[in-house]
Amino acid sequence: MKRKPKRKELGFITQVEMSKPKTKLVYWFMFAILMVISLCMIVPALWILVSGFKDTEEFLRVPPTLVPQSFHPEKIKYVWEKFDYVLYFKNTFVLAAGTILFTIVLNGLAGYVLSRLKPRGSRAVFTMIVLLMMIPGTVSMVPLYMTICDFPYLHFSMLNSYTALWIMAGANCFNILIFKSFFDSLPKAYIEAAQIDGYNNLQIFYKIIIPLSVPVIMTISILTFNASWGDFLFPYLILTDKKMYTISIFLFRNKSGSYPIDIYMIMLTLSILPPAIIFVFLQKHIIGGMTLGGIKE
Repeated sequence: MKRKPKRKELGFITQVEMSKPKTKLVYWFMFAILMVISLCMIVPALWILVSGFKDTEEFLRVPPTLVPQSFHPEKIKYVWEKFDYVLYFKNTFVLAAGTILFTIVLNGLAGYVLSRLKPRGSRAVFTMIVLLMMIPGTVSMVPLYMTICDFPYLHFSMLNSYTALWIMAGANCFNILIFKSFFDSLPKAYIEAAQIDGYNNLQIFYKIIIPLSVPVIMTISILTFNASWGDFLFPYLILTDKKMYTISIFLFRNKSGSYPIDIYMIMLTLSILPPAIIFVFLQKHIIGGMTLGGIKE
């Protein structure tokens, strides 16, 4: 018997479908839209990167030069040393690391409780979490800031401390739902086997659930790091000591009008490099983590 030739697929479009004019038109139309969107995201970052190495005269030239005629890589060393980037990078990494830790531990535990333990009242809590996601974030800014300045009943302040930002990261409704969705998909057999071995609920979470949840943990960690690195409003309100400034506050305090524009472009370039590098090397974990719930019972 002759075997039927396998159909080659281009994503969700097969090679046979691609032979149809209408399908080709739709395919290339979607491709053009994606290219435009990609350029809108990539071109500004490339423009910042290229423009920083020009001298001031070339930077202000009209029409602008796409390829720098003058190249000054020594500006990186000058900016790094003059503005003490080591301090601001260290502060931002500390803030991001604590944010990731609180996000994984607290939101992960909350998702695990709602998914597997389901104590009395868990449905009401889950409903409240879903409803809270519908409230605009700007509505909660004033109450949160008042709580940080003077914690109710205990009357202590968390100003000039990363703790307040870490605690807020530990109560993220969206991340709780992501964890719950992933834990719902894990086979019950693993948990039942651990219970037979005498593990309590906390041990099951750290020794069984966490190792099985590497894809979702990696995805949330990378996205949380990028969000924390670029976070501005609450760090700006809470961190008033210059020695605790993050990179976003530093860039705001040193606006482009204070220094030559080419120097400010180098400052921006240095600030976007860490999240860009992390994203490039760990993007496969984001793509893998998007298939949440891939394991079914």
